[in-house]
Amino acid sequence: MHWSRHFEEIAWLDSNSYNQNHSEFDALMALGAFTAIKTDYHQAFAKLQEYQQTTKDWIFGYLSYDLKNDVEALCSTNPDGLEFPDLYFFQPQKLFLLKGNRLEMHYLSMLDEEIETDFTEILKISLDDDLQLASGKKKAQIQARITKEDYLKKVENMLAYIQRGDIYEANFCQEFFAENSQIEPIEVFQKLNKISGPPFASFLRLEEHWLLSASPERYLKKSGAKLISQPIKGTARRSENAAEDLEIADQLSRDPKEQSENVMIVDLVRNDLSKIAKKGSVNVDELCKVYSFKQVHQMISTISAEIDAGIPPVEALRATFPMGSMTGAPKISAMKIIEELEETKRGLYSGAVGYFMPTGDFDFNVVIRSILYNSVKKYVSFSVGGAITAGSIAEKEYEECLLKAAAMYQALG
Repeated sequence: MHWSRHFEEIAWLDSNSYNQNHSEFDALMALGAFTAIKTDYHQAFAKLQEYQQTTKDWIFGYLSYDLKNDVEALCSTNPDGLEFPDLYFFQPQKLFLLKGNRLEMHYLSMLDEEIETDFTEILKISLDDDLQLASGKKKAQIQARITKEDYLKKVENMLAYIQRGDIYEANFCQEFFAENSQIEPIEVFQKLNKISGPPFASFLRLEEHWLLSASPERYLKKSGAKLISQPIKGTARRSENAAEDLEIADQLSRDPKEQSENVMIVDLVRNDLSKIAKKGSVNVDELCKVYSFKQVHQMISTISAEIDAGIPPVEALRATFPMGSMTGAPKISAMKIIEELEETKRGLYSGAVGYFMPTGDFDFNVVIRSILYNSVKKYVSFSVGGAITAGSIAEKEYEECLLKAAAMYQALG
């Protein structure tokens, strides 16, 4: 990572050796754009499909939440301090694949002669020296986009929509931000990743746009004809006391509110997958299982399906986007209410980062527990949220937001 810092396009995806099923690699790194696609939401999925089928190569990048406007008749009118493109993918010049103790370096044929030189340079880097680069930088002065009082009022408004029958559940988020702030992205990412150690960590640089993500959640993976989605709904704190920690995890597994949140989203994901799946192939492999991460316990379900013959890979993403865990049910109504009550355009937050292989197989995370940074505007941002259901208590939802925000605050000093 430290050797890669001079590249304008960087994608680093790290599983942190987390014990999970369905993993292809321990880590991947893609560097330098040979070709790229960057667009707003208009016809974005059609453009991505054409790009993926034309390159028939590895491509890395992101789908922002606001591609919802390409999928449905929706809009995004809230203020946007980050100004990321709605979609950005690139075909890398240099690719590193790590699995166990095996590292593969795949370079474009015109750059083959650089493999040995690059590897020698990488081995020479002293990390102890490199990590001190940001030591003199001023800490980002983080402020909340909305006050706690306003957050509580907005949750009550969301509950009124639920009681009226417009929605069953919606994911409501709030932004924390800093203006006129410079950060050292690699250093901040490594701090965040060390704090959280999640299975879907990602570091992305696309020109002046940076993502530092400690995501624990998979959005969608395609392996051959098989599709896997693993939505997270249900969060509880960790404890340093082992007995108490086990009790907290057990309470989460039996919490009826958290289970209902999760099951509603499982139903939504099943419905989304059924649009592009072979009839009868959608299956819930695991329901409401509690997994433990460094900062939190999470309730995760796994849904699988077999993609129908003739469906292009990008269509599987379009049919299921945005992911149910970050929207709500019914999905379109939830997204309209989210747009009304939230104060900030989500952009890449609650979108997805990942890659396509030359075969068309892919793997994408959900962009949560993430810091976003525009290095030209010197704008730093992270957002947190949670599922609001009929059983939600506004004060507890706010506390959950702060629990999720803790790692980003800590990483930014």
